[in-house]
Amino acid sequence: MPETSAPRRISQFWDDAIVPALVEYIRIPAKSPHFDRDWRTHGHIEAAVTLAADWCRKNAVPGMTLEAVRLEERTPVLYIDVPASAGAETRGTVLLYGHLDKQPEMTGWRASFGPWTPVIENGRLYGRGGADDGYAVFCALAALRHLAEEGRPHARCAILIECCEESGSYDLPAYLEALAPRIGAPELVVGLDSGCGNYSQLWGTTSLRGLVNGVLTVEVLSEGVHSGDASGVVASSFRIARALLERVDDAGTGVVRDRRFHAAIPAERTVQAQRAAEVLGEEIFRKFPFAEGMRPMHGDLAELVLNRTWRPMLAVTGADALPAPANAGNVLRPMTALVLSLRLPPTVEAEAAAKRLKEILEADPPYGARVRFDYGQAASGWHAPETSVWLENVLDETSRRHYGAPAMWMGEGGTIPFMAMLGVKFPQAQFLITGVLGPHSNAHGPNEFLHIDYAKRLTACVADVLAAHASRR
Repeated sequence: MPETSAPRRISQFWDDAIVPALVEYIRIPAKSPHFDRDWRTHGHIEAAVTLAADWCRKNAVPGMTLEAVRLEERTPVLYIDVPASAGAETRGTVLLYGHLDKQPEMTGWRASFGPWTPVIENGRLYGRGGADDGYAVFCALAALRHLAEEGRPHARCAILIECCEESGSYDLPAYLEALAPRIGAPELVVGLDSGCGNYSQLWGTTSLRGLVNGVLTVEVLSEGVHSGDASGVVASSFRIARALLERVDDAGTGVVRDRRFHAAIPAERTVQAQRAAEVLGEEIFRKFPFAEGMRPMHGDLAELVLNRTWRPMLAVTGADALPAPANAGNVLRPMTALVLSLRLPPTVEAEAAAKRLKEILEADPPYGARVRFDYGQAASGWHAPETSVWLENVLDETSRRHYGAPAMWMGEGGTIPFMAMLGVKFPQAQFLITGVLGPHSNAHGPNEFLHIDYAKRLTACVADVLAAHASRR
């Protein structure tokens, strides 16, 4: 019978060593620099790196070297080099990736729960960053420890853990350049910062959407005035903002209008979306905490999968100059500022899309209002190269071994800038992008959790992949 659980050693190591470390990691408010401009002074990112580095040294595998690399004026990275096991010295290099920086607090946490308050309940570790993506460094080293204990082979492994991912990884290119002689040219990249469609099988990520983030500002007055006096004479800045957003997407359907933001969906990805819809069913949308009476944007489940993985979508994620309801007088406000997040198909070039979005929003402003769109992030998506037969086979085998079900493939709607960078830098590499962000785990939102049992099994799967890579012929 197949073993449908994590091996005992891995499970015990998670319970004894990893979970306690993650509990302490969650307590650290290591917000990404975009959300904590004074990160150097506060020292939380440094504390997270120190915690992870100390744990890795305590639980080192033979021959391992570790360095917290710090380039001037940049967030640090943790770089770990593990030599190949005996007999696998010629098997190339595997690069494993994760990050330690976190999203901000967000409101809506359950009573007695919180972003920096770790709570274990029903096999889930709640708190900010445990699943996104603090577990990654512990998972990677645990997989290598397991191989060493069992005498199974692995190639040389480089583990790169950054601290800027939630800000768009803007520090990462400098580190990739600085560490290039040490990393070399990896044959396999294992990224541990993605999602899973359910907790019942291994999921491989086939694509990631790109992202343009920026602020749309509309100014109509130099100061606020009585709305009864001015309305009908001075156009509302919010109404103008609404009109400008309508240029980008259809308010009735959510469909992004400009075809330059779209890309052709490969036939293989459409088939995989249909298979994912068959496996996941209504969980595709039921995993989200819909308000009572709310329904998804489409009735076809496969179309929902493609919407969140291969189609552009616009969201307003923040606002300024809008007083809280309790403080909102009858004033026609002088300006409105909206934070826009435009998700892009994996193959659309983000910088070109950002310039096009700016052009659309700023052209011919209604009533001559002062309009500007300032984008701070333009991150291209990623589309996986064709998967080698050996990798596809081992993923299916290890999923059946540890989960009792075959591996599945699906794109993800989020953005991991590191993947696009590596896809360009190492075009010949194979990619296994996976993770623990499954239904209701709610990365970036309240009540984020790590499904501990799923993470244990994923660790066993990563170990199997590393061993298969070193043993392939």
